[in-house]
Amino acid sequence: MAFAALSSGIVHFRDEGPSDALAIVFVNSLGTDLRIWDGVVERLRDEFRIITYDKRGHGLSAVPPAPYRLDELSADLLDLADHLGLDRFVLVGVSVGGMVALRLAIDYPKRLIAVIACDTAAKIGDDVAWNARIDAVRPFGMDAIADAVLLRWFPQSIRAGRDTEISGWRNLLLRTPVEGYAGTCAALRDADLSHELGGIAVPVLVVVGREDASTPVELVRATAERIPNARFEIIDRAGHIPSIDQPEALARLIVQHVAEHADV
Repeated sequence: MAFAALSSGIVHFRDEGPSDALAIVFVNSLGTDLRIWDGVVERLRDEFRIITYDKRGHGLSAVPPAPYRLDELSADLLDLADHLGLDRFVLVGVSVGGMVALRLAIDYPKRLIAVIACDTAAKIGDDVAWNARIDAVRPFGMDAIADAVLLRWFPQSIRAGRDTEISGWRNLLLRTPVEGYAGTCAALRDADLSHELGGIAVPVLVVVGREDASTPVELVRATAERIPNARFEIIDRAGHIPSIDQPEALARLIVQHVAEHADV
């Protein structure tokens, strides 16, 4: 566990694995923190330098006033990379973290060796849905949307025998600062990469959980099809956060993608 004072405020991060190894940076989703990557990290940290962090408004990082913008979230990531002396790195993101990864691939391709974009899309949701979510959490707190969100993360088809675990992830969601959650909802509401994905030159792997109810398979597939030479993979028995549901499968896909493109 470590902290850095950056332009957005205090950023909480972990820096694990060999310091001279190829670096992989992970970006968390809305309503979570860096712990969603633990199952993947434990499978990769002997071989790679692994950076996980809590994006602004989440976990132990600072909570700047809402609303946020996608380019602010990507700038935060670059600030952290510069702080850690990372010139080029592999970037893995899920949901809004996946959009951050794609935003960086568009704007700063020379900083990236490869991208793995999980359960994300060029455009996620619409103004009505995001504004409704903001309007729900502002007066009533995270409990107002928790059960609906958890059903999107973990649909009934993958819940059997996981009640205790899923209750724990619900607790994580409930502890997300309302300001950070609302600010990130605004970033998602206003972000649309549809007309820019065709310019991505970084090698991209797009991954989706087959049971994802937040960014369904066909939505994610359509995003992959917009990115030149992108590879598309579906992970079985996984919902919106494959790093939780199937960490071994996701780690394997990351290793394969890195092995193919680490010399780019």
